[in-house]
Amino acid sequence: MLITFEGIDGAGKSTQIEELVHALAARGTEAITLREPGGTAVAEKIRHILLESSHEISPIGELLLFSASRAELIQHVVMPALANGKTVILDRFFDSTTAYQGYGRGIDLELLRSIIAIATCGIKPDITFCLDLEPEEALKRKFSKTSIPLAFEGDVLDRMERSGLEFYHNVRRGYLDIARLNSSRFVLLNALDPVAVIHNRILALLNDRFPT
Repeated sequence: MLITFEGIDGAGKSTQIEELVHALAARGTEAITLREPGGTAVAEKIRHILLESSHEISPIGELLLFSASRAELIQHVVMPALANGKTVILDRFFDSTTAYQGYGRGIDLELLRSIIAIATCGIKPDITFCLDLEPEEALKRKFSKTSIPLAFEGDVLDRMERSGLEFYHNVRRGYLDIARLNSSRFVLLNALDPVAVIHNRILALLNDRFPT
């Protein structure tokens, strides 16, 4: 199956992915873990441009770069893995595009859906877990600074993180809308809950929806 994790940076996606991989391994299920953007040699180079570049990138240019990276990952890694019956766990997928480039950058959602369909070859996750967190709390987790808005001006932030608090509030609103419109697939989790509580809920949901 294809399992995806979503949420703004600092929400705890990496921790929950690691916990899930260990839990699946204990059951004899080996999972492939991948991140977006990235996962192939070409996609990792695109990731560097998107996150580490000091150059300005237009919203459409950003969208197409993310989509190019996704197309490489899907065709060269994800599709072959799924065809071989493997479980794939993605740290971000097309819901990030809707939230970040749609709600965050203001790109038309219908246009996004068309580009997403091309880049993903129509592949959809079996289930998506989104760790929900206020942007201010996410920054507190990542930085020990007293002035959160000023943290967005620091050189330690990647290009996306320098977009500012309003951008991230719009992104969060996007995730909440996605959850409301896709309740059968998209699961919201409170990122403020203890790690073990979130992990146990993820396992319970997987057992309930995909019994073995």
